[in-house]
Amino acid sequence: MTITHDDARRRNHRYRLLRDVVEQVEDTVPGKLEITKEGIVHDMMSPGRPHELTAGLVSRRLEKAAPEGIWAHLGTPDVEDEPEGIMRHPDIMVIAFEDMQGEGPFDPRTIVAAVEVVSRSNPDNDWIGKVRDYPLLGIPVYAVFDPRTGTGAVMSDIHQTPDGPRYATRKDFVYGEDVTIADWTISTDGLPRYADPGA
Repeated sequence: MTITHDDARRRNHRYRLLRDVVEQVEDTVPGKLEITKEGIVHDMMSPGRPHELTAGLVSRRLEKAAPEGIWAHLGTPDVEDEPEGIMRHPDIMVIAFEDMQGEGPFDPRTIVAAVEVVSRSNPDNDWIGKVRDYPLLGIPVYAVFDPRTGTGAVMSDIHQTPDGPRYATRKDFVYGEDVTIADWTISTDGLPRYADPGA
């Protein structure tokens, strides 16, 4: 399929409209807002303690394993690719210190790895939407930690498919095993699980 200049302009205009909506409401609604090719994704619940503790532990372990100058950054800003029409907010962005300099969103092609802790309220966003979007953004490694099940996966090796760029390699793990994210291996011992909602 050939994308014309008008198609690109329409897509860019649609994305700017969605970006304006997010900027207008993001401080007034709970949770997190992101933009995909399908529209705005709203994870309604703010992350709870197990989610934040997992992100913090993984971030610290990655920074301890990585060389000086590589950060496992928690927090803002977003990762944005306006031509693709995607704005995502990874829980952890592994990125070189020099690539954090400047203003505005991070360039996704400077991200060494994106790490997500699966949300209890919207797991498909992490397991389906971001598995699709992160290779489109050129993020070479995507790691998922799922406190619901005590499992996860690391995806890498972007290759072209009829549906666009996708990860070719997926390595599953269970909590308690060591896991390699990009060039660095960390322990998953002691990562918290979500409590059984029926308990």
